[in-house]
Amino acid sequence: MDIHLKRLRSRFHISDEEEAVIRGLSDREEEFGPDRTVVRAYEEQRDSRVLLSGVTGRHKGLRNGSRQITEVNLPGDPIDLHSFTLKWLDHDIVSFTKVRLARVPHERLWRMMQNQPRLAMIYWFGTNLDGSIHREWELSLGRRQALGRMAHLFCELYERFAVVGLTEGLSFAFPFNQTELGECLGLTAVHVNRTLQQLRERGLCDARDQRVVIHDLPKLQALAEFDPRYLFLGPHPL
Repeated sequence: MDIHLKRLRSRFHISDEEEAVIRGLSDREEEFGPDRTVVRAYEEQRDSRVLLSGVTGRHKGLRNGSRQITEVNLPGDPIDLHSFTLKWLDHDIVSFTKVRLARVPHERLWRMMQNQPRLAMIYWFGTNLDGSIHREWELSLGRRQALGRMAHLFCELYERFAVVGLTEGLSFAFPFNQTELGECLGLTAVHVNRTLQQLRERGLCDARDQRVVIHDLPKLQALAEFDPRYLFLGPHPL
């Protein structure tokens, strides 16, 4: 759970006692290969999961096979904490890479919430943060043009990878092909290719070989109208 604790500590002070509680939440780990359904929609859940390595995402699809990816989960993220109260999800969670997960029984979450109200608030914050990210994605899909939409996603992922120390300078792993990137952005693969080329020609960033390299972060943020406050980065007064 080291990566999860690193994510939490980027915003909150975690005491030694609280760390022990967090480390005791998981009863086992599991691994999935890429392109697997990790959590299936509408199946009853008795556990929630924390992503320890790899990348997963939420998606909903139509009968014709088309799908929309609605959020990307990075190492350290709880990926289905809301199944604790909902008891099942209304969407699938899929793996984009090989992933390792810590499973957390809901009964242990319940015990933590009863005995550690501050930790309960911290995990509640996490589900609220998911909602904040989802609203920003909705704004992108509804109002940003393709160039700004892609720029915004790259800015967000850079900040979120940086929180857990998984950036190298201004670059980060990006395990999506152009079809999957289009499913994040509501664009066709052809439109994705054209938009990537525009970002490259402007000298803003480059995405190839499963990695994004940002060449001019301030200009990329300006193009995206990226305001990182929706990510609630930095120390939080809880």
